[in-house]
Amino acid sequence: MARRAAEIGTNCKSDSLDEDQSDPPISKYGNSLSFGNDKNSTKEVDGIKYSVKSMEKSLSSDQFLRGLRDSERVTFVSHIQPDPDSMGSMLGLAHLVQTVLKLPSRITRDGLISRAENRAMVDLLEIDLIPVEEVAWTNRDSVIMVDSQPNTGRHSFNADLPLYAVIDHHDTSGTLTNIPYIDVRANVGATCTIVTQYLMEQRIKIPERIATALLYGIETEIGGFPREAGPLDDVIDQLLYPLADKDLLAEIRNARLPHSHFECLLQALQSSFIYDRLIISWVNQLPQPEQAAEVVDFMVRFEQVDWAVCGGVYKDKMILSVRTSLHNSRAGDLLQKVVGRLGKAGGHDRRAGGCIKLASNSISAIEELQSELRKRFLKHLRIEECRGQRLVPLREILQNLS
Repeated sequence: MARRAAEIGTNCKSDSLDEDQSDPPISKYGNSLSFGNDKNSTKEVDGIKYSVKSMEKSLSSDQFLRGLRDSERVTFVSHIQPDPDSMGSMLGLAHLVQTVLKLPSRITRDGLISRAENRAMVDLLEIDLIPVEEVAWTNRDSVIMVDSQPNTGRHSFNADLPLYAVIDHHDTSGTLTNIPYIDVRANVGATCTIVTQYLMEQRIKIPERIATALLYGIETEIGGFPREAGPLDDVIDQLLYPLADKDLLAEIRNARLPHSHFECLLQALQSSFIYDRLIISWVNQLPQPEQAAEVVDFMVRFEQVDWAVCGGVYKDKMILSVRTSLHNSRAGDLLQKVVGRLGKAGGHDRRAGGCIKLASNSISAIEELQSELRKRFLKHLRIEECRGQRLVPLREILQNLS
């Protein structure tokens, strides 16, 4: 029976491992990570001693692999505009099934990868991504969804696609009925953390390229403030760091930015309004959908606000992104309430995203939707209806244009 890791507790051990197998020490072999054989010893990495006993235990990778043994091929899917956590997770799981089961695998891409850092990750780590719309499905394919859940509105492919497994860390649930294997842990900060644990449980060496992808995936998920990380994230993060290519990591983190990035940021700055502890930025034409997230990542650092929202038009959709600096805010739930039946939304405790299909791209229709969304955000954040204060005063904008 499929079980949620979050429901069975963090100290649950697999029913497929005996006591001797469940607590082997971690050791480092060259530029890879694997397990040693002496269960009574520990290994020191960067001055810190680790053993599996100190790590969160959940559904076993044995159970995950057992259900794939009759497959001819494994195909990995994720959410639209895959991010580093989803790409690193797919890459790590592909390495797992190829190494243990000798099965071929495919890693897919749903939508564009437009954020500069994400493009750099794909290029520098040579991640071969197949556009999901070009995939030819067969009955012998086992399909695994990572870093997302079915029917959350975050996919462009067929919602009825039969899934073997869902591995995720989001606390906004999708439809999980009739899925044989489920590992959803809202108390873990990154899906890459779960995948790395699987590799470690199977005593598989982690090559430098894959360690770099997994580490960057974790870093992008838990690197904000306040940090959305659990104890397992911190342990895995420190174990992966010695194995990763530090030069490639630095190049990915500092990817070169296109001209459109600065145009979008300027437009967002000029159209940002403050309502008490909320700032809302409107972008009439987003160069790429992911830039709404880049705007709120920047705006939430403004010292006078706790919440940042960006709404931008991309083709026939209003793209929404939300960030908050507050703990236990359930931003995903908040955005779902704001969007309601207008579209789809979901996310984490302090980060969320969504989209609304536009009935019209006319200026009046977009302004009407912006007004309705503003009212809903104020209502659900319990902020009195008020006239917004511009982040950049209009007179200064006009002076800069003259």
